[in-house]
Amino acid sequence: MSTTPTPEAAQLFTEADAGALVTRHRAVHRSGRTKPLAWRREQLGRLRALLTENREAIADALHADLRKPRAEAGAAEIDLPVREIDHTLAHLEQWLAPEPVAAEELAGLPEGTTASATYEPLGTVLVIAPWNYPVQLLLVPIAGALAAGNTVVAKPSELAPATSALMARLIPRHLDPETVTVVEGGVAETTALLAQRFDHIFYTGNGTVGRIVMRAAAEHLTPVTLELGGKSPVFVDRGVDVDAVARRLADAKFRNAGQTCVAPDYVLTDAATAPALAEALERATKALFGADPQTSAAYGRLVNERHFDRVAALLASGRTAFGGRADRADRYIEPTVLLDVRPDEPVMQEEIFGPVLPIVTVADLTEAIAFVNDRDKPLALYGFTEDESTRRRLAAETSSGGLGFGLPMAHLRVPALPFGGVGESGMGAYHGQHSIATFSHRKARLDVPLG
Repeated sequence: MSTTPTPEAAQLFTEADAGALVTRHRAVHRSGRTKPLAWRREQLGRLRALLTENREAIADALHADLRKPRAEAGAAEIDLPVREIDHTLAHLEQWLAPEPVAAEELAGLPEGTTASATYEPLGTVLVIAPWNYPVQLLLVPIAGALAAGNTVVAKPSELAPATSALMARLIPRHLDPETVTVVEGGVAETTALLAQRFDHIFYTGNGTVGRIVMRAAAEHLTPVTLELGGKSPVFVDRGVDVDAVARRLADAKFRNAGQTCVAPDYVLTDAATAPALAEALERATKALFGADPQTSAAYGRLVNERHFDRVAALLASGRTAFGGRADRADRYIEPTVLLDVRPDEPVMQEEIFGPVLPIVTVADLTEAIAFVNDRDKPLALYGFTEDESTRRRLAAETSSGGLGFGLPMAHLRVPALPFGGVGESGMGAYHGQHSIATFSHRKARLDVPLG
């Protein structure tokens, strides 16, 4: 089933409609339909087919919404979810098996007592997806919720309208339409959904809306997963190969025009390394997108004029090492690196979420660690260093949702790793078995003989 309000009828999706929708989902879940392993595996297979059989349509929609390059769309929005699904299919039966408690842990209980823990589906899950990766960040949580045996109400982002409309068409064609419902729309539809009692709410987006989601969930004591963002720092150690660093850093930062929640947000390095790194980043950026990225099919655009205006205003911070051009009519901001950036400048006050990379100079690792710890805990922290003691200190003395050395953003491509934030960057985690844990109740069972 898909609910797709037209602009004229958008207000027709009321709280009563949302309530009736959730009631239907609860009835399906209580029937036991979603619990068998065979049903879960079938839905995952159908979701995989949705992705693999509609590659061109998905790439077209993403290009319409974000000018997302086709290769980038294929890797991040199709291949990554497929790998996630394949990983889950390979391990799901093992994950769902009851985990017995060792006999020695049952000392003092009658002979013959057994104990185990199992994953129990929560029920009906609401997934609210963002616009920056509108396929991946909609379907990967749905895959986890279905693998855990739940029904799903899915709310794509209205800021990626072509992709939202495509998902609203494809999902009911491929998945069990009585267990997965797509609700399109904007604030009104989301508000109507948030007024309902779900068994879990999974939200990806910003902290402002995350607080709204959490307040609404608190009315029903509904657990939430909040995948937020923040300013993910990069520490570049002195003496590293700046060209090697720049190639990986430029690719991670400027992919999707910087609109990635785990993109490197700013660099911390010493005063001698900073200018050399900026020059290397310019070379790496030209290698990726040519002398004029605006003409490159490999370079995306800002999602809309409002986000363009916000990011363009940040270009005045510091000193432009290279880049800095902006074209509002095209929603284009050139890949830009800023030097001599002060901590109190606008570009350092909020998550950039665009193709602008400030470099902040610090005296040494100790000052870099203090700089990170004086701010909100980031979704990711990255380090480029050959020194093992530096890696140990960054791991031990900072807190972040994820920590990566040598290749930014790569950790989210590993299904066995939990992906999630901490503090202002979010709560909860998913991917692989961590999705099963998120969308399930870990139920204890104790069997004591009567005789």
